[in-house]
Amino acid sequence: MFIKIRRDTLIILLLAFILILCGRLITYVAYASSDEVTDGVPISGIIVKGNDVVPVDIIRSNVMQSGLRDGSVIHGDILKTSKKEVSLRDAIQTAQEFAKRSTVPGTSVAPISAADVQVDKNTGIVTVTVIEDFSSVELKNTTNQG
Repeated sequence: MFIKIRRDTLIILLLAFILILCGRLITYVAYASSDEVTDGVPISGIIVKGNDVVPVDIIRSNVMQSGLRDGSVIHGDILKTSKKEVSLRDAIQTAQEFAKRSTVPGTSVAPISAADVQVDKNTGIVTVTVIEDFSSVELKNTTNQG
């Protein structure tokens, strides 16, 4: 059950295979070695550190309101969202303010006294570090006793 192939046909097939393989290898090396990002760096995720009581989802959703969310792209020092373009510095300051407004679910208690937001311009990862301080929280009892 052997298929007869002439020697010159076999050589042509081998050369075609080698050319295709080299072309794919050169394309991969050219792509991997290029450091230019034409479309910008997309925001790829938000990491929250330092929280004990306030849930991560609440902090993450408040930080996303500043524009640091999926679909936003970093072009140098500019953050491009679906609706507007803002300075990355302004977006970070806004994210810090919004993270401080995060409350314990079901209450109006906002124990976060400080927040630090870092954005990695190469990977698009946003890191939020919060400090919860219950000594500065004003608690009011509005229940009727009597």
